[in-house]
Amino acid sequence: MNTHHSPTTYLAENCSMPFCKGCGHTHAVRKLNEALTQANIRPQDLCIVSDIGCIGLVDALFDTIHTVHTTHGRSTAFATGIELADCVSADSKLKTVVFIGDGGAMIGLLHLVQAALLNVDVTVFLCNNFLFGMTGGQHSSFSPIEFITPTTPAGNFIPPLDICNVMLDAHAGFVARKLATDKDLTEVIAEAIAHPGFALVEIVELCTEHGTTRNELSGKTLQKILEQHGQQTGILKNRKERDEFGKIYSAKFPKKKKEKTESVSESIQFFYQHHLKEKIGILLAGSAGEKVQSAAGMFCESAIHAQLHCTQKNDNPVTQGSGFSLAEICLSPTEIFYTGIDDPDAVLVVSADGVRELQGKNIFASLPSSSVLFADETLELPETQAKIFRIPFRKLCKADKAASGALFAFLSATQIFSPDIFLQLLQKKSRSESDFFSQEFFEIAQRGRCFSEKYSEIK
Repeated sequence: MNTHHSPTTYLAENCSMPFCKGCGHTHAVRKLNEALTQANIRPQDLCIVSDIGCIGLVDALFDTIHTVHTTHGRSTAFATGIELADCVSADSKLKTVVFIGDGGAMIGLLHLVQAALLNVDVTVFLCNNFLFGMTGGQHSSFSPIEFITPTTPAGNFIPPLDICNVMLDAHAGFVARKLATDKDLTEVIAEAIAHPGFALVEIVELCTEHGTTRNELSGKTLQKILEQHGQQTGILKNRKERDEFGKIYSAKFPKKKKEKTESVSESIQFFYQHHLKEKIGILLAGSAGEKVQSAAGMFCESAIHAQLHCTQKNDNPVTQGSGFSLAEICLSPTEIFYTGIDDPDAVLVVSADGVRELQGKNIFASLPSSSVLFADETLELPETQAKIFRIPFRKLCKADKAASGALFAFLSATQIFSPDIFLQLLQKKSRSESDFFSQEFFEIAQRGRCFSEKYSEIK
């Protein structure tokens, strides 16, 4: 039991509810505040995750607890991640609460189901006013039969989803359905928060802007609507049938005791020195399916072994095996805070797909004279101010190793760090038993070194 002094309120000082007059969201927020006060939870041990929509305004009403405002329908997924991070990497004291509307629940239904199946210690308050309140009052999957909205002007004729039954089928340990005006809502909210595992409380309420203006609705008629659709109210389940996910995970994968003196991860070892004085940006462009991004990844790994900081960002079409493939690489002797590349120091392009993509992004035309361009000798290039170095990468290395060849040539010319580091990693990770890299990359190294003097002049 917590022994600290409980705050009299968790709401911000001089808090004013931003919701429409009569909106059920106001009731839900105030009842949550009462329940939290009764539960005597430290503010730093609370996190409210809010969804998009009118209910998303809730996070601004609390100023002493953690709040996260998320994308539409994804609040439960974010909350699940927060809870898992807390139970696996921290002290598992954080209580994570979700506020979501019926519109968001409709969009992120599987997130709710999966959180219940996992039994993460997350409490969801689903404020159901039967429609999308923020975007114009459109109907949702929770709208009752004959419910009138702008998208169902003749009355809804699709049966509403019973979210409580869905949660019961997903093995949630705590499930309840209450009206926003119920006198015991505070107590039900408190029970849900105290439940050790996933809990959901559906709070049925009025939207006075869209719901009551088109339908004969009042607090008294909500109960009748639920009964007509066979939806029970009250606490439908409150039973601990299994441990919550974090506890099970910790038992299966216990935390290792930290050594008294921690060092850099064993997976990262510094073998070599670099010769880089400031951050540079490299653009690698080729064709999807030709190992452009994996080559960039090994290049970055080599840079780390040379004690450089690096970042990699990839881009390719939805079709993974056709079209272009890009990799943006930043290297720096110091920590990298901005991972964008405004003016590339070097562009390496090894296929026509890569040329087309870079041309579409206006890269060639915008390259300054201080930039270098390593290109396969068969490619037709647009006009550019950059200094062009041509090597037959595809002929020497074949298509699937052309990107690696281009990066190797760049290293041979610049000597930012030893090309041998990259070559050794390529050979180590190659599935081939042959010494392919040695022979073909020897010629590339020779050509790269021929460019090194010119490269130094440019820089």
